[in-house]
Amino acid sequence: MTTKGGAEGGGGRNLPKRLKTARGRTTSQQLWLQRQINDPYVARAKREGFRSRAAYKLIEIDERHHILKPGDRVVDLGAAPGGWAQVSVGKIGAPERGKIVGIDILDIEPIPGMTFAQIDFLDDRAPVLLKEMLGGPADVVLSDMAANTTGHKATDHLRTMGLVEAAAEFATEVLAPGGRFLAKVLQGGTEVALLAELKKNFRDVKHVKPPASRVGSSELYVLATGFRGA
Repeated sequence: MTTKGGAEGGGGRNLPKRLKTARGRTTSQQLWLQRQINDPYVARAKREGFRSRAAYKLIEIDERHHILKPGDRVVDLGAAPGGWAQVSVGKIGAPERGKIVGIDILDIEPIPGMTFAQIDFLDDRAPVLLKEMLGGPADVVLSDMAANTTGHKATDHLRTMGLVEAAAEFATEVLAPGGRFLAKVLQGGTEVALLAELKKNFRDVKHVKPPASRVGSSELYVLATGFRGA
């Protein structure tokens, strides 16, 4: 809300919106909701038609590192709710020029230009299904997957890193020479081992943290470019 004579009156300042406490909400749920209603990226996503604020993470990374190009063939792992797919469709020109396929354990509303299947990426059938959907090598593999949190930092880190490692292995199976891999990781130690493994298969490997990632979050993205080929 604003103070009397504030933004709408032309002379005040915006104040953070305060969320009324509701019965049944935990403290963490209350804090998350409070953060959501005051997040400028959440508001911007609603204005611009993106399904999540995560879309701006990919936009910001791509603006700096140019990983999505017209005509690319893209795999989106952990696609729900669809923000990254929306960005990718526009960047690669799908379906007229590029192609994007995605999976998630959760279902999503259809996205024009994208082929989607609801399946857990850790299901043994998922990699084969993705390859069939893609119908050829990929130029980019994206992974915004993260394990459901338990509240135990070390456990959450290891579970998410397990997903990232599986995504990296899949990327080496489907990427064409020169391909790119972008995946969410969490700070905590074992991402160093992942970087070392990726450097065997890619010319350039680095951590990136876009401005849209919340301050104080342990979230990072690992970006590997210049796939050397299987």
